[in-house]
Amino acid sequence: MKEQINLGKWTEEGLSHLLKEASDISSSGGRIALLSRHFLKTAYKESTLIGDVNSPEVFVINLEAVDCFTFIDYIEAMRLSNSFIEFRENLNKVRYKSGMIAYKNRNHFFTDWREFNSGMVEDVTEKISYGNSQKVVKRLNRKDDGTYFLPGIPVIEREVVYIHSDAIDDEVIENLNTGDYVGMYSKIEGLDVSHAGIVIKEQDTVKLRHASSLQKHRRVMDEDLRKYLKGKPGIVVLRPK
Repeated sequence: MKEQINLGKWTEEGLSHLLKEASDISSSGGRIALLSRHFLKTAYKESTLIGDVNSPEVFVINLEAVDCFTFIDYIEAMRLSNSFIEFRENLNKVRYKSGMIAYKNRNHFFTDWREFNSGMVEDVTEKISYGNSQKVVKRLNRKDDGTYFLPGIPVIEREVVYIHSDAIDDEVIENLNTGDYVGMYSKIEGLDVSHAGIVIKEQDTVKLRHASSLQKHRRVMDEDLRKYLKGKPGIVVLRPK
């Protein structure tokens, strides 16, 4: 198995120390909040994973720069670990179906976590919206013109449940937990979400902790969740178990 590891500011010993500290926190949300806080200001970079339909998959750990999905990828794997060795093993399970490293087995869509990582996360979108969620059947990976977002990956017909932005009221915000993974629902055919991040509740504030791709940011940062959601179509919520 080929691998490429870039720990950035970290060492294996330093990560193991952090993971051990986080594992002493009983709640999943508390662990995620602690771990993700250490990634604030980490640089944004897309396409850090290696492998496609024409080239072999490489097992990548790149903590120096992340995109919105690799950010939550690493945090979820860290949540389940109390050492660097366990983190490597769990990243395998979080990123790949059945832990088999191959491009076709990689979780390419946010709702893949719901389907293939159901032992780790639960889709609570419908539960926290008290019947105000909406359901739509999507053909993931297939564009309007019949081409593919990801060549070599099959089209998957999947029901996606989301809460429309108009229905995200105080009650829905109250029902969100620190550590919830939130995907921004996409109206684009072939996609389930366009972006993802983590809910962080601190005192009276509710924030989205995410790897922002905006040119003025391009880093992991916190933003007011309510303000961020303005103009967005809606959200999909996965809760760590």
